[in-house]
Amino acid sequence: NPSPCPPSSLPPPLPCLPSSLPPPLFPAPPSSSLPPPLPCPPLFPAPPLPCPPPIPCPPSSLPPPSSLRPPLPCPPSSLPPIFPAPPSSLRQRYVLGDSAMQQMAQSSVFLSGMGGLGVEIAKNIVLAGVKVLTLHDTKQCETWDLGSNFFLRQDDCVILTEARLSLQKKINDFCHFHQPPIRGNPGVVTCMDSRTHGLQTGQSVLFREVNGMDTLNGTARQVTVLSPYSFSVGDTSCLQPYAHGGFFLPVKTPRTYSFETMEQQLSEPQVLTPDFSKPEAPLQIHAAMLALDAFQEQHNRLPNIGCCQDAEVLVKLTEEAPVNSELVRCLSRTAQGSLPPLAAAVGGIASQEVLKALTGKFAPLQQWVGQPTAIHLTEVRRSDWLFGVLWGWCLLQVGCGAIGCEMLKNFALLGVGLAKSSGEVCVTDPDLIEKSNLNRQFLFRSQHIQKPKSTTAVVATLEINPEMQVDAHLNKVCPATEGVYNDLFYSRLHLVVTALDNVEARRYVDSRSVSNQKALLDSGTMGTKGHTEIIVPNLTESYNSHRDPPEEEIPFCTLKSFPAVIEHTIQWARDKFESAFAHKPTIYNMFWQTHSSAEAVLQRMQQRETLEGAFQVVKLLSRRPSQWEHCIILARLKFDKYFKRKVTLLPSPLPPTHTHTHTHTHTHTDSLFWQSPKRPPSPIEFDLKDSLLRMSPQVFEKDDDLNGHMDFVASASSLRARMYSIEVADRLKTKRIAGKIIPAIATATAAVAGLVSLELVKVVGGYGFESFNNCFFNLAIPVMVLTEAAPVKRTQIREDISFSIWDRWTVWGHQHFSLSDFINAVLVNYGIEPTMVVHGVKMLYVPVMPGHNKRLKLTMQKLIKPSVDRRYVDLTVSFAPESDGDEDLPGPPVRYYFSPDGDAHTA
Repeated sequence: NPSPCPPSSLPPPLPCLPSSLPPPLFPAPPSSSLPPPLPCPPLFPAPPLPCPPPIPCPPSSLPPPSSLRPPLPCPPSSLPPIFPAPPSSLRQRYVLGDSAMQQMAQSSVFLSGMGGLGVEIAKNIVLAGVKVLTLHDTKQCETWDLGSNFFLRQDDCVILTEARLSLQKKINDFCHFHQPPIRGNPGVVTCMDSRTHGLQTGQSVLFREVNGMDTLNGTARQVTVLSPYSFSVGDTSCLQPYAHGGFFLPVKTPRTYSFETMEQQLSEPQVLTPDFSKPEAPLQIHAAMLALDAFQEQHNRLPNIGCCQDAEVLVKLTEEAPVNSELVRCLSRTAQGSLPPLAAAVGGIASQEVLKALTGKFAPLQQWVGQPTAIHLTEVRRSDWLFGVLWGWCLLQVGCGAIGCEMLKNFALLGVGLAKSSGEVCVTDPDLIEKSNLNRQFLFRSQHIQKPKSTTAVVATLEINPEMQVDAHLNKVCPATEGVYNDLFYSRLHLVVTALDNVEARRYVDSRSVSNQKALLDSGTMGTKGHTEIIVPNLTESYNSHRDPPEEEIPFCTLKSFPAVIEHTIQWARDKFESAFAHKPTIYNMFWQTHSSAEAVLQRMQQRETLEGAFQVVKLLSRRPSQWEHCIILARLKFDKYFKRKVTLLPSPLPPTHTHTHTHTHTHTDSLFWQSPKRPPSPIEFDLKDSLLRMSPQVFEKDDDLNGHMDFVASASSLRARMYSIEVADRLKTKRIAGKIIPAIATATAAVAGLVSLELVKVVGGYGFESFNNCFFNLAIPVMVLTEAAPVKRTQIREDISFSIWDRWTVWGHQHFSLSDFINAVLVNYGIEPTMVVHGVKMLYVPVMPGHNKRLKLTMQKLIKPSVDRRYVDLTVSFAPESDGDEDLPGPPVRYYFSPDGDAHTA
């Protein structure tokens, strides 16, 4: 029976078998050789001797602190279609669905091999919430050889990491012989109005609310795509004539996949190609890895580090395959090494395949994936230098959520920011830990709920590598905190890493990184999708160089009178919540902060003075309840207002059969006003027994199911949906839309953090532009695309003058330095005269503006009016075009210092 690991401030997430060796911490890499295989972390210690097939532990035997999230109970046969999952699995539930979650809750997984890759896979599987995970390894923590014992039973999943090829074949034959059943869980995706349908020929769609051709409703039809906006569904001539309206839902149908055995695939592998600029790389990696296994079979060891003789032996083993010999030599030199970010990336991909095997959710990988990387530690001396630089680097990590936790783990394993080398990792995040974080943010445990993320993660990181220097902040990185994160702070950094969940924050951090000439590593996930972007000074574009299309907003008239889909009614309910319980109380409080007393307000109102907010305050006071019965009366009146009285007034001039006329150049046509997407509302009579009327609102907080906030939004949304004959959403979907919850899963998080950490090593190593890769992947399909980073673009002002986003011009001034002096300084120093000067949103000099020529004699101090401690400002300048009639040409930012001794590190 498993017993818990030795006590630690970072509780182990898995039950462990007893060991005579204490779990070692991760040491920093040595200074004289390639880093040896990192010892097995305290999270997953392996037994020193082969163990018999273990007995799966029942969920109740797991000690509470040793589980990242409680195993989901095996559902009884009477379980409703949507089962109550723990709050900590909510975001994953949006990715996988309830059926897949149930299947994982009943699944057992056997994981053999507890090296770096095995640890990554184990962590991701535990976070996913399988019933039983059995860990197996026959070696001491210093070795990565896989033993021969394993535990298996029908319908379970087996994972091998770093195993000999001969053992892989045996296990593969065993799994093929048992042929576990294929499970299906088709999902449904709604194509919203005013968007392209996004369908492909051969897909099926389900029709709803089609008027006239009623028999089409509820039936599935295969489509033939005619254009991005139209498709055909076969012969409909035998159906009733089409009238108007209708919706369709793309339906995913189950698909059966077949796999060749490993023996068959070894000779003719089917591989996923991540980098289309190197299409030969996956097959070459495949052949090189087969040669490496043959070397181990012959010599019972891996090639020695940096051994040229072993490298040539390995090259000879690949003579029959067209493999790049330098790739093989590199593999030989580094085979005994371990790169934690690579293990994290491959572990995330492999873990997602485990979940697919358990649940039948998403398309499985067929059948190999190789992760090419431009990192070639070709010389021991160079790797010593590389890791020495890593130890002394100073990093800022913005965000400490799921990706942030993974990044800190990778930093600890790489030895980034060691105290003995004057390195440091600064991590900042203002958020507190919530229960819903626990199934992805693996550094946190249940006892950490409502504690700061950054400080808690730092403690856990130091458990992994106590030699790190890690500093925790509780700040946002935004304009309000530029006093903390000023230019002096950035001057001490080597790199900035973002682990953020919104575009606005990313854009700000990017602008500060560009301004201070610092490399930036950005990454993000949404469900099974992930992306990484590397930004290097003077080599690549920045995050702000490209713009995503703006998020579509729901028109006000649609929310107010013409909701068509459930998202409209949920947003309407959320707006009502914010108005009643946030906006109006804020107006009330701000009013009384401005006015000292009610008597003074009354006196001024009697004198017919206009007081901003007075009408709303008087209205709130006049309806202020003094006892509970008044609250009930007010709620009852609100019900009639929202769901009966307003609705009764709306259709009276516009009945369901109302028509309106379209006037065109040559014709006049009448059409129904109330047709899709407009829906005629129907008033709702108050019914005390209706469960949708049970509410107890306070201040909106989506994750607390006891505060009544989601009760209000779900009830109001459902009532309004019922009025407009819109299909009501369940509470889970309502929470996702109202709370703007982004679906997330630990597998994608681990993969994206591993990939971006690989780019960190390249930045530290000073690799060239062609070595850097951006990545996009979708583990559900699966697809992975590696691309070169976007090269920096230069803007030509004149034939001999150009600039990029990384360039900045500088002008040093003094107390009496005028605007004219500034323009002349730019001309003298950079060979071109500005025709426009702007500071922020203030135009300092535009010649065509009245009175601006008089400003040329004014001092820069008087024009800008800087604060006392302000040393410089960044100004935007433009230049006259070379040809008349063209637009002015933008220039680089010009940093103007108010005095010759201005401190370049103080904003």
